[in-house]
Amino acid sequence: MMIFLKAWSFYLRLVANFPIVQTILPFIPLVMAWALVTEYEVFPRAFLPGPMDVINAFGTLTYKGVLTQYLEDSVVRLAVGAAVGVAIGIPLGLLIGLSDRVREAVWPVLLFFQAIGDIAWLPILLVWFGFSLTTMTLIIVYTVLFPIVLNTSLGVRSVSTDLHRAALSLGASKLRVVWEVVLPGALPNIMTGLRNGLGYGWRALIATEIIVGTSGIGFMMFDARRAGSVVEILLGMVVLGTLWYLVDSWVLAPIERATGKRWGLVTQ
Repeated sequence: MMIFLKAWSFYLRLVANFPIVQTILPFIPLVMAWALVTEYEVFPRAFLPGPMDVINAFGTLTYKGVLTQYLEDSVVRLAVGAAVGVAIGIPLGLLIGLSDRVREAVWPVLLFFQAIGDIAWLPILLVWFGFSLTTMTLIIVYTVLFPIVLNTSLGVRSVSTDLHRAALSLGASKLRVVWEVVLPGALPNIMTGLRNGLGYGWRALIATEIIVGTSGIGFMMFDARRAGSVVEILLGMVVLGTLWYLVDSWVLAPIERATGKRWGLVTQ
């Protein structure tokens, strides 16, 4: 029992000094199991390469500049599509949240198109725009848009009308009420929508690159399938998961928590 308590105390101190340990630790048993399966060739090596094979492929493709270029292409596409989605989604969400008439007119249409998956648009977009950057960008915008619109409108409607009346009674204009009362109050929901939208957009991008792209991580994985290179497919999966974990945990989640704390909507 004492040994367990000492080990737990050591672990807590280690996590406090090096937070990355808490991130890496859950993956250690998974990687060890993966290494054992490949070491004893439970599956043929050609079908399931080991962790060291993936690491070697990472070093080789990075040295050649292939992985870095493909990763840059994917990130730029996501950034452009997400920026357009945010630019459309937040104002539309504000409008729906502020106006009952707009909500009644737009909400059924919004739910209708939300039910149509992003990949379902690919055939017609390929007919209209071909295998182009426009097709990929529109898919990302479409995917990012709905979580942002829905969460923004929810955030706007969650702001108490008493706050609206209080600001108006103090002489604030309607525009100022929106800017200084409604928008700050809706920010936690907006950040949640942005976080979810980017996550969906990232997955949609990879799927689109597999079908449409001539570069990017999704294209790299699909091209590796043609060559029968399972190690590059696994490498792409590891890169995708790692990159999104870093973006979500180190950028989006802290901003979301800080936004909630700033406006007094969470206790921790």
